[in-house]
Amino acid sequence: MAEGIKIIKGNIVFTPSFGQLEVFESSFILIEGKTVKGIYRELPAEYTNMAVTDYQNTLIIPGFVDLHFHAPQFANKGLGLDLELLPWLERYTFPEEAKYTNIAYAQAVYKQVVTELWKWGTTRVACFGTIHKAATAKLLELLALAGLGGYVGKVNMDRNSPDILIETTEQSLTDTEDYIKATVDRYELVKPIITPRFVPTCSPELMTGIAKLAQKYNLPVQSHLSENAGEIAWVKKLHPECQNYASVYHQFGLFGQQPTVMAHCIYNDDAEIALMAKSKVHVAHCPYSNNNLASGIAPIRKHLDNGIAVGLGSDVAGGHEVSIARVMTMAIQVSKLKWLATDKSEKFFTIPEVFYLATKGGGSFFGKVGSFEAGYEFDALVIDDSSLEVSACNQYSVEDRLSRFIYIGDYHNIVARYVAGAKIEQPQL
Repeated sequence: MAEGIKIIKGNIVFTPSFGQLEVFESSFILIEGKTVKGIYRELPAEYTNMAVTDYQNTLIIPGFVDLHFHAPQFANKGLGLDLELLPWLERYTFPEEAKYTNIAYAQAVYKQVVTELWKWGTTRVACFGTIHKAATAKLLELLALAGLGGYVGKVNMDRNSPDILIETTEQSLTDTEDYIKATVDRYELVKPIITPRFVPTCSPELMTGIAKLAQKYNLPVQSHLSENAGEIAWVKKLHPECQNYASVYHQFGLFGQQPTVMAHCIYNDDAEIALMAKSKVHVAHCPYSNNNLASGIAPIRKHLDNGIAVGLGSDVAGGHEVSIARVMTMAIQVSKLKWLATDKSEKFFTIPEVFYLATKGGGSFFGKVGSFEAGYEFDALVIDDSSLEVSACNQYSVEDRLSRFIYIGDYHNIVARYVAGAKIEQPQL
């Protein structure tokens, strides 16, 4: 085999544009190093003598991207979901995150987190850590050891936070820069990301300071925006000088000045949406969390229609599912409720559309990720869906098989995983 070339065969499915499903049945995908070289129904002559990994009648799809995941909240999955956002944070989330001063505890939980992400087919993830730089660096290390790609943020909080989980402004900035210096060039596929928890817990001085760090080290930014009505009212009280929630981030240099992803975005007004589009801010749509915490149904179709890039987020532990396939199905279901609530004016999502959000839509935050177009990094899942068949006599299209896997499949159906051209086995952490 030519050095650096892999050839994989199967039923190849991906979405080069929103809602457009490309299917290459029984075809070959060539990977050169980390990236896709091309897809061929018949191998070109120069490759016919090379070894082929033949996955036969499986589906080969891009790896799933999770744009919003709170790794330290993993232990809280399924807890406190009778509450709304702010009391849920106070009663469950903040006490759990305070435990991450203990690096042994953090390592034990984060090993499970990384294994679960691998298991459910998440190949790229944007993670929140905690305020603790050592624990957050450990999460980044474990993701890298597992071969996954991602961003991991040390959370910033210097106001309106419990005593067990608050920093001084100076400490927050110093620890954040220490964390960045220790990790920014350490791994190829996992990098730090600037992570103000949200406006209520970050003073103007802190937001100004971390924005300078984002620019100094050329790092992206992640946070929350317009998730809950009480949260929005709180932000308005803290920053009456600003037109809206988004403009608070913007005035401090945390809203598109560097690549930025904001989770939820349920209650954006037209001015915010215009600013998001102009600033090229990504949206992480988290339907499970929005349901569980009674936050609302995000107007994702409106964001897309305004040219805003959208991906999906599990939002563990506001969301109780790690599986992005299950997040896809929930995104469809809530969009149908939105369709009904808007007198059928805002169209609900289809499988090809949410498949795009789960792959190329979210992957765009990482660069050329989430598709099998030439030049894209080869992140892939190989899906054996034979166990989902009801009868051997049934003959389903590849499109129908993809839909069936997304709705009723699970991690048992994922028989191989690739990230940036490398096959990754179950993590031994």
